[in-house]
Amino acid sequence: MSDWQSQSHVKWYCRYHMVIVPKYRKKAIYGVLRKEIGGLLKDLCLQFGVELVEGHAMPDHIHLCLSIPPKLSVAYTVSRLKGKSAVRIHRDYIKGRGNAKGFQFWSTGYFVSTVGLDEGKGIHSKSGRKRSLSRAIGFRRLI
Repeated sequence: MSDWQSQSHVKWYCRYHMVIVPKYRKKAIYGVLRKEIGGLLKDLCLQFGVELVEGHAMPDHIHLCLSIPPKLSVAYTVSRLKGKSAVRIHRDYIKGRGNAKGFQFWSTGYFVSTVGLDEGKGIHSKSGRKRSLSRAIGFRRLI
């Protein structure tokens, strides 16, 4: 019950597992960007009023577990997160090496799934196993 959050007339626990992918599924998340994308996404989530619970950066996609308040829709949150992060990535990391069409880093789609009360405990226990595997493979946690 301690994970529940509240607003003026509602108590809520809304967590979502999301996967976002760079344009053309290129392996663009490496080096300095892979190390610092967690902080970038965490800062943006704080600006939007969303909690970044957990995340994993892979070379060609990112897994996020977000706690989104009920007043914000998932589609709105993901579009703002992808849009603002694309601008920051181009400004700070790509610096003119990108295409001339604009700040397009992420593909248009995304994957989203809810994380329920019973699944939350299982995911954290699975995450523990995943973390040990991720150290062996070389994945980096975002936060």
